[in-house]
Amino acid sequence: MKLSLCNEVIRELSFERQCVLAAGLGYRGLELAPFTLGDDAWSMPASRRAEIRRTCADAGVAISGLHWLLAAPAGLSITTADRAVWQRSVDVLRGSVELCADLGGDYLVHGSPVQRRVTGPDDAKRAEEAWRIASSEAGQAGVTYCLEPLARPDCNFVNTLAEAAEVVKRNGNPALTIMIDTLAASLEEKESVADVVRRWMPTGLMAHVQFNDRSKRGPGQGGDRFAPVVQALRETGYTGWVAMEPFVYEPDGPTCAARMIGYVAGLLEQGA
Repeated sequence: MKLSLCNEVIRELSFERQCVLAAGLGYRGLELAPFTLGDDAWSMPASRRAEIRRTCADAGVAISGLHWLLAAPAGLSITTADRAVWQRSVDVLRGSVELCADLGGDYLVHGSPVQRRVTGPDDAKRAEEAWRIASSEAGQAGVTYCLEPLARPDCNFVNTLAEAAEVVKRNGNPALTIMIDTLAASLEEKESVADVVRRWMPTGLMAHVQFNDRSKRGPGQGGDRFAPVVQALRETGYTGWVAMEPFVYEPDGPTCAARMIGYVAGLLEQGA
């Protein structure tokens, strides 16, 4: 398993310093939130994309993937009946797929709960159409598009892995997959997170994992136990990226980043 840091955790640093810090702490990658590079990061010029790749290479880290795809610009939605807003949102998704591929990333995570809020069945159909287009682009670009189940009340559409799997099956494109966010899974699934991993990883639908405690802090900084989850990932043969995605950074982002990898790397070493 390869450990990645969600870069918004240390977004107060320049991107160059983010790369250097992550590499120094032992992370192999950064999971990039495009909004940390500006509202129009999804359409950045080729020269800027090349600069980001060089910066990562110089520091010894990779862009593992992208997440928080629709956090910027403001006002996006893949469920809205406003066709202009919907099309703008889909354009951002398509641009994000291209950006991910250009930066050498392996996957995109579609969370963005506010931008997929539904009020009726037509809203859900519009979301699935957006995912159909985005996953088609992902397949052509050679990256994976991960649908992230998110917990209520922050998100009211696709809350469980079973719901996400049904969307993926209807879509029928192998580039569209599901992923586990341990915070959401701990709140929405009936089984333990470790048992959820054992249930879903062998299906072939699972492509990514994010670690966070249900307290919204990083792994090792709250009450959740991650040793059983790491063991389940091992048992099911997972060798992909595990991204650290806390929402509360205590006492600050860099210290949080250091504590998370110290804890998770320790768990990995125990079973080595």
